[in-house]
Amino acid sequence: MEVTFVGCGDAFGSGGRYQTCFHVAAARTRFLIDCGASSLAALKRLGIDRNAIETILVTHFHADHFGGIPFFMLDAQFFARRRAPLTIAGPPGLGEWVTRAMETAFPGSSRTVPKFELTLVELEPDRATEIGGVSVTPTLVVHGPPGEPFFAYRVTVDGKVLAYTGDTEWVEGLVEVGRDADLFIAEAYFFDKTVPYHLDLKTLVANLDRIRPRRLILTHMNEDMLARVAAGEVVHEVAEDGKTITV
Repeated sequence: MEVTFVGCGDAFGSGGRYQTCFHVAAARTRFLIDCGASSLAALKRLGIDRNAIETILVTHFHADHFGGIPFFMLDAQFFARRRAPLTIAGPPGLGEWVTRAMETAFPGSSRTVPKFELTLVELEPDRATEIGGVSVTPTLVVHGPPGEPFFAYRVTVDGKVLAYTGDTEWVEGLVEVGRDADLFIAEAYFFDKTVPYHLDLKTLVANLDRIRPRRLILTHMNEDMLARVAAGEVVHEVAEDGKTITV
């Protein structure tokens, strides 16, 4: 499979990066992991065929991971002239959040009937679900008050495993999410500062011997992390907007 970092930035545009959106091209399907508010512009900049995207997997409902859904939907309806089915999958409450996001961005838009089949799938933690030839297993992580749904994902497609932490402080569940993954995409918001709700590189590295990913790529970095990357202090591979890799 081919993975393109459409956007790998944080909520605040650190480094001038687009917000989180990963495009995965597998043998028989195309899908996104997250669709931050700036994702439509980033997809167009890279010339990615939006109508070929069959599924959008959402880790959580913060705007830098989910806020691009209204733009994607209305572009599909009125400009890309989409007719192919689209599935959006994510944590419990997805249906309500899609309506809320549409109404916040464009009042009245949630009542527009799309010209394509739209399926919303609310995923259950720790349960593998098959969606369009992709096996998706979500794990609850901690990126806000207890009880709110935030997911990390372990995705299997084309016989390969792609794991993604989502946004989270360190939780033990990340060991199983990323264990022996062919590609482990991990948040590294801070370099060595431990704070609630976000992952720092020091803590991640301390646990890599247990996770043992075949390839690690860091994403969702703040200005301090990006400065340390530029200074050569970060020895691990990092994401860049537009970077494409084969797994």
